[in-house]
Amino acid sequence: MTSDKDAQADAGVTTGVSRRSLLAGAAAGFGVGAASVFAAHALNSSARAPKHAEQSLNGDTVIPCHGVHQAGITTEPQSHARLLAFNLHAATDAAALKRLLRVLTDDIEALTTGQGALADNEPQLAASPAGLTVTVGFGAELVRRVNPRRLPEWLAPLPDFSRDALQEEFVGGDLLLQICSDDALTVAHASRMLQKTVRGFASLFWCQDGFRRAYGSEKSGTTMRNLMGQIDGTVNPNVTSDSDMSETVWLDSAASWLSGGTAFVLRRIRMEMDTWDQVDRVGRENVVGRTLANGSPLTGNSEFDEPDFEATNAVGLPIIHAGAHIRRAHSTQSAERILRRSYNYDAGIEQGLLFICFQQDPLRQFVPIQQRLDELDLLNTWVTHIGSAVFALPPGWQKGGMLGETLFA
Repeated sequence: MTSDKDAQADAGVTTGVSRRSLLAGAAAGFGVGAASVFAAHALNSSARAPKHAEQSLNGDTVIPCHGVHQAGITTEPQSHARLLAFNLHAATDAAALKRLLRVLTDDIEALTTGQGALADNEPQLAASPAGLTVTVGFGAELVRRVNPRRLPEWLAPLPDFSRDALQEEFVGGDLLLQICSDDALTVAHASRMLQKTVRGFASLFWCQDGFRRAYGSEKSGTTMRNLMGQIDGTVNPNVTSDSDMSETVWLDSAASWLSGGTAFVLRRIRMEMDTWDQVDRVGRENVVGRTLANGSPLTGNSEFDEPDFEATNAVGLPIIHAGAHIRRAHSTQSAERILRRSYNYDAGIEQGLLFICFQQDPLRQFVPIQQRLDELDLLNTWVTHIGSAVFALPPGWQKGGMLGETLFA
C-alpha cells in the first residue's frame, strides 16, 4: 500500500522547503549585500590559495639517528619537545637494561625514518617524522646497575643553590628520553610508543613538554625568544665547528664508555609573569642587559655584538648594570662555555623555560655560571628554578649496533 508521502515523492513533490529554494530565497532577501559577501569570500579564498600551494612540506624530513654522536644535541632545535624521565623497577638489572636498550634502538630507528615502532597499532601516525629525533640519557642509578665503577663524578644532583625552590616531581630520574620534532602529533605518537617499550622495565616519573616557534615561522638559525619576550640563547658555541664541540660538548677517550657522548642538564625555570607584566620596557632591558627589539647588548647595535661592560652613561654609571643577567652569566673562561638548547613551556597557570644545556662536565661548566646568577642577578626577582636533572648521554651508534652499547663493553 502506497502512502501519501510516497505518492508525493513519486510525483516529484516535496513536503518541505527545498535547499535550492532556501538558498534562492536567501539570496533574494539579502540582495546586493549578500552578493558582496560571497564575492569577497571568493576573492579572499583565491588570494590565499597560492600561498598554501607554495608552502614547502617538512613532514618527510628525516634526521639520521646513526652516527658518532646521538641526534638531538647539535641538531637545529625542532618546534616541539617532550622530555620523559623514568625510574627503573627494582627487578631491572643489567641484563634487562640491555634488552630494553636493544628494543629502544629498534624503535628509534623505525620512528625517526617514518615507520611504525614494534607492535605499533597506528603506524600511519609515524609516517611523517618531520625531523624527529630521540635522544637517550642515563641517570646515575642506571649506570650503577650495569657497572658502578663507570659512574662519572658529575653524574649526580647539582649542588644546592640558595634561590632554588625545587619540586620533587621535577627532580632527577634514571632514564631520559628527549623527543623532538616539528610536528606535535609525531612527538605524541613517538612518546606513546616509546613509553610502551619502557613500561616493563621502568615507570614514568615526569613528563615535560616544550615548544618554540612553529616550523617556517622564522628563518633557520634564528635565536628563540622566551615567554618574557627576550631573545634567549645568543651566546652559544658554534655547533658546526669541530674545535668548539670537542672543547665544550663532546667527551673524549678519557671518558671511557662516554667517549663521543656528553653531559645533559635540565633546569625547569618558572617565570613570575604577573609581576613581570608590571615592569616597563626600559626596566626589562636593564634587568637583562639587552634590548628587546633585536637582542643587542645595551652597548651594541646587533644581537651578536660583544657587550662593553666598561661603558658608562653621561653621569658615569655603567650602561650595563652590575647585576644585569648578561653580565652575571658572562665568563672570560672558555672552559665555562655550554651549549644551550632550551624550550618554552606553558602549563596554563604556569609558564617558563625548560633550560637544557650540554657540556663535558656540569661541575666545571654549568655550576660556576649558575652560582654567579644565584649570588646576584636582577632577573632572580622574576624567575624561580623548580626542577633539576642531570643525565649522561652515551655516544651514538652505527646501523646494526645498539644504543648505549659502550656501557656494556
